[in-house]
Order: sequence, then structure tokens, then C-alpha cells
Amino acid sequence: MSVKSSVSSTLKDFRAFALRANAIDLAIGVAIGGAFTAVVQAIVSGLFTPLIAAIFGQENFSTLYFTINGSRILYGLVVNAIFTLLIVAATLFFLVVKPLNTIKRRLGHEAPAPTTAACPACLTQIAIGASRCPACTEHLSSGWDAN
Repeated sequence: MSVKSSVSSTLKDFRAFALRANAIDLAIGVAIGGAFTAVVQAIVSGLFTPLIAAIFGQENFSTLYFTINGSRILYGLVVNAIFTLLIVAATLFFLVVKPLNTIKRRLGHEAPAPTTAACPACLTQIAIGASRCPACTEHLSSGWDAN
């Protein structure tokens, strides 16, 4: 096999990979996620941080710290990061996940209900309507599969 055909083959494989819908969708998602994160960070640092800082009587909450043996512990930055994470997660859940689940449900694309569940005693997959596990013979009370 020549170097030219090897390079050509590799380039063809790379092009096929790069043009797959999954890769393009992922790239778009990462780009939008980065922009969205920047907006949320601006909201946290421009709105929530000053409100929390006002509670503590400080001008800027992100600069709050305490000192242990001469080391500064910047807990304000950690709280900012936690607020950013919570806001991003809540926004994605309420503006993306919930609406998409509603659309899927209306279009009939819901996942089918499970027909089996794990036995609480031995974890063998058994039919949901079973009253006794065929593997360990454990007697199963009504509603056992709801756990």
C-alpha cells in the first residue's frame, strides 16, 4: 500500500466522520452551549452576585474570601460557579428537555412501558406481573416493581 493511497484513505475516512449528522449536531451544540454559558455567567456575575453581596454588605460577592494559615479561600467564586451551574441546568431542563418530552409524547414517540424489572432479592430480570421470582423463588408483594 502506497503512502498516497493511505493518506487518501485516511482523508476519506475523516471526511465521512466530519460530515456525519452526529458530529455536526455535536459541534453546533458545543458552540451554542458555550455562548449560552457566557450569557448565564454574565447574568450570575451581573445580577445574582451583587444581590448576594448586598446581603453580606460587600460590593462584589465573587471577591469574598476567608484566610486559613495565610491562604485565601475564595468561596465567592465557588458560589458563583454553583449558581451558574444551577441556572444552566434549570434553563436547559425547562426550555429544552420539558418541551421536547412534551412534543415526543404528543407525537407518540414515548418509550414503551417496561415489561420486566429486577427482583428485589436477586436482581434477576422478571416479568412485572410476577408474584414469585423464578430464579430465587422470593415471594413478591404487590407493587414490588415500583421500587
